[in-house]
Parts: sequence; structure tokens; C-alpha cells
Amino acid sequence: MKGVVLLEKIKVEHVSKVFGKHIPQALELVKQQKSKTDILKETGATVGVYDASFTVNEGEIFVIMGLSGSGKSTLIRLLNRLIEPTSGNILIDGENISKMGKESLRNVRRNKMSMVFQNFGLFPHRTLLQNTEYGLEIRGISKEERQAKAEQALENAGLLAYKDQYPSQLSGGMQQRVGLARALANDPEILLMDEAFSALDPLIRKEMQDELLDLQRTLKKTILFITHDLNEALRIGDRIAIMKDGSIIQIGTGEEILTNPANDYVKTFVEDVDRSKVLTAENVMVRPVYVNVDLDGPTVALKRMRQEAVSLLMAVDKNRHLKGYITADDALAAAKKHEQTVHSIVQSEVLTVPPDMLLQDILGMIHNSPTPIAVVKDERLLGVLIRGVVIEALSTSDEEATTHV
Repeated sequence: MKGVVLLEKIKVEHVSKVFGKHIPQALELVKQQKSKTDILKETGATVGVYDASFTVNEGEIFVIMGLSGSGKSTLIRLLNRLIEPTSGNILIDGENISKMGKESLRNVRRNKMSMVFQNFGLFPHRTLLQNTEYGLEIRGISKEERQAKAEQALENAGLLAYKDQYPSQLSGGMQQRVGLARALANDPEILLMDEAFSALDPLIRKEMQDELLDLQRTLKKTILFITHDLNEALRIGDRIAIMKDGSIIQIGTGEEILTNPANDYVKTFVEDVDRSKVLTAENVMVRPVYVNVDLDGPTVALKRMRQEAVSLLMAVDKNRHLKGYITADDALAAAKKHEQTVHSIVQSEVLTVPPDMLLQDILGMIHNSPTPIAVVKDERLLGVLIRGVVIEALSTSDEEATTHV
């Protein structure tokens, strides 16, 4: 994003994890870029993660997704060394945790990272409050302080009224909220979430995704989120890494992966995705053709319409602030009257949308709008949405919609 300085929070450099015997031989074959299958045949060793490299920015939701066996859950456990990497470096704030001793690693786990698991990981014999306090308790935080922090975390999750109940008394969705509250009570800088919502039914899952996004807007944590569900990845991820056979195949925003898949594997993954729930106005808007109401007259407007083969122009001021639109008929009438400006013929009733509005929320508007929809930010005209271009962008055919992006 222009003008935004991205701070690197996590850096993973050529990390591999090999299970089994003959590990040195297997690593040598990884360096030779032999396939995971070939390495297994030659050495009997299984490559769980294959030469992974990526960075995660501070405050980013970075989603790692892939099918079962792709290596995504192994990779996230390498980041806090629940599984020891076979080779490579993992840096957090510039510190190489793959080389840390036990005490330093313990401090990182307690103070910088928290993890949320698919199966909630709650202690059945502890109340919700006691479960939420747990991470603070093992850090040696005083009883009063940890209770206050745990209660605040439960309050944020909408569960404070249930603090004295036990996990078995709650629904799956509520249990996962407790798991998330427990992770956040520790105020970690990094949140690792391994298939955290996969065990929930679709409605509760969507609610938890919304809750995570709401919390992120306030807390701005660095989140690594593991999922096998592309729709979930597209919904919550700032960027997405797609894995296959232990390797990272592609990293990009949802829009980049949808519109420019790296290979046939990724293309197959995304072909059935509902693009209207991912693409935004900014992704499909076209260059606006406009007239400057502070400088241009009706004759200039008519000439521009002829050059661009359009019958309507957006109207902006010298700062490109949207004022409305003018039609060819009105411009022609004004020119015949020898009017020097277009102020009198500007029609202000034009639909506007912000650049980040999803196409699913725009479809009804554009269907009924007699004019193109203006894409506006801070009153400034960025582009316009034309019905045909929007329909093309939503097409799932092989023809790329990105020619208009």
C-alpha cells in the first residue's frame, strides 16, 4: 500500500523439516530441488516442509492454506519450535529463534506468542476464567492482575457472564471464543491459529471470522492463520500462502491469487470461488473520463466525449473532487448557448462507492444505475464502475478479467 511503511515481524529463511532417517541425504536432495516423492523413494525420509521462505509484516493476518498433508500445520509449529526445524532460520523481530536456547525460547513463547488450536485446548476441570488466566498464571502474574486481564479478555469475547462455568457447559463456538480469549489475555504480539475454526459449523465459523476481524481492527496483532478452506483464507487474510507437498506455491493477496494464479494447481483451487465476495471496486474500476468544472467549458467536454467515444463525463473540480456528471445532450445545448462553463449542466445525483467495497455489495446498485458508479475516496474520484466490466470480472471463464484492473 502506497505511503505505508511495512515493518517485518517474522522472517522465515529456507526452512525445511525432514522426518525419518537419512536426514542429511534428504536435505542434500532438497538443495538439489528434488521432489518430495523422489526424496522419499531415495532416502525413506519424509519432507514435511520444503525450503519455505516468506515474511510476515507487523499487524498482518497472514494465512497459510493447503489441503491435508500440504505441510501447513507443521510449518506453523516450526515457528514456535513445537517442532524443531531441520534446517533454515526463523527470525522474530530480527532474533533467530531457531538458534535460541531453552530459556530464551521459553520467554518468547510466554511473552511474544500465543497459539489457538482446532480442538480449543481448554482444561475441562477449570472454569472459563481459570482457563483464560492460565497463560498469565504460568508467567507468574499476580492473582489480582491476571484475573483482571482474563476478565477483560472474556468481556471482549462477550463471555464474561459465563466466567464461572466449565467448558462442557458451552457450545463449540463459545469454547473457541474462550480459546481465543485465553490467547489474547496474554497480550501476545503474535497469534498462531491452527485450523482454529475448522471444527465449527458454518454459521458459527463465519461469526468467529467476523469476531477475529473485529478484534484485529482494535488490537492489530500479527496473526498467522492456518486453514484448508480457501473461502476462509480469502475472507480474513491480508496475504495468503498456498502450500502443496510441503512447498509454498504462491504468496499474494486474495485478489492477486484469484486473478493471477501461479500454476494449474492454484488455478484449480480458485476456479470455483465466488469472486464477488473477494474482488473490490478498486480491483475492477476503469479509468474515469471527466471534465474539470473549474477549467473546461461545454465545447471541451463535447470534444472529449468524441475522442473517448462516450456520451457522459464525470465532473470534477481542480482537486479532482467529484461534483457529478454531464451528458452529451446537456453539453451540446450549453455550447449552442455559448456558455463558457459547465457548472449549470452538472447533475449531482451520481452513485458513489468506496474503493474497498466488495462487488457482491455493488451488483444490485450497478444493475439499477443509469450512469456508471463513481469510485471515490476522500471525495476524490479514483475510477468508475461499468456494468460490462464488472460482469467480466466476475466471470469464471479462462478469459482474464484483470485487463481492466
